[in-house]
Amino acid sequence: METVQAALWVVILLVALALIFDFMNGFHDAANSIATVVSTGVLKPGQAVVFAAFFNFIAIFVFHLSVAATVGKGIVQPGVVDTHVVFGALVGAITWNVITWYYGIPSSSSHALIGGIVGAVIAKAGAGALISSGVFKTVAFIFVSPLLGFLLGSLMMVAVAQIFRRARPSRVDKWFRRLQLVSAGAYSLGHGGNDAQKTIGIIWLLLIATGYVSTAEASPPGWVIVSCYVAIAMGTMFGGWRIVKTMGQKITKLKPVGGFCAETGGAMTLFLATTLGIPVSTTHTITGAIVGVGSTQRASAVRWGVAGNIVWAWVLTIPASAFVAAIAYWLSFQIFD
Repeated sequence: METVQAALWVVILLVALALIFDFMNGFHDAANSIATVVSTGVLKPGQAVVFAAFFNFIAIFVFHLSVAATVGKGIVQPGVVDTHVVFGALVGAITWNVITWYYGIPSSSSHALIGGIVGAVIAKAGAGALISSGVFKTVAFIFVSPLLGFLLGSLMMVAVAQIFRRARPSRVDKWFRRLQLVSAGAYSLGHGGNDAQKTIGIIWLLLIATGYVSTAEASPPGWVIVSCYVAIAMGTMFGGWRIVKTMGQKITKLKPVGGFCAETGGAMTLFLATTLGIPVSTTHTITGAIVGVGSTQRASAVRWGVAGNIVWAWVLTIPASAFVAAIAYWLSFQIFD
């Protein structure tokens, strides 16, 4: 009986750690949802975080759990995951999030979690325990999502410029201040839909590994879904102000029309990825869209040095979080097994 109770407490503590990661995900990635709408002056920071948090949460009613299924069942072979692996994965992801938040670097919480899972699993059972197709499509979208965001953001900007080429700038600015509320809401909806499901996926993975949920179940328990969406919305409420400045001003200066095009391009990318069940980075997506919008004005409008530093953070995210996760797994196994 004591052994069963101890095992239950381990699961509860790991679920709590996963929800902390989810909260940090919202906190860290809030900047992605609100940076453009704050930097263009459409919403004040306090208004923006409440606005984004609302749309983060209502994504629960919009998207199927395709991304959660990928994380929960599509990355690791059945029977490999245990509590040590989940602990290692979460420690790896949280550590990288804290480091990049502290230095104001818009990195990917999503890929930090995937890197954490990969690192902990390899430390336990080697690379053969991974499902290559699931890992490949996640890694591929490190490149696809910013490129797609760049393409859609730049195309939107070119189209808008053509449509409104004869309109007075003041009139265009007035209209797009209103339309940016729509685009910011759509982007926050996509952010909540894709990112909350990653934490749902790892909790689902934990519950399957510990026998609390059957692998035959089509979805995790309802309390997992609701708690993860609440956690990410609360994280967004507290915001990630260090990263807002980088995303909203340091890459390129945005006006409401540019903010609308960047957010719309980013939202379209997130909607597509979530429908396909691919865990993508909201950071990668919106950065690509912002650069795309800036580049349609002139190449010098984009601060390529800042963008380059962000790309380096993208490249390092999975290996860095995997390395920390492998160490955390080993320590957990040595101490508690």
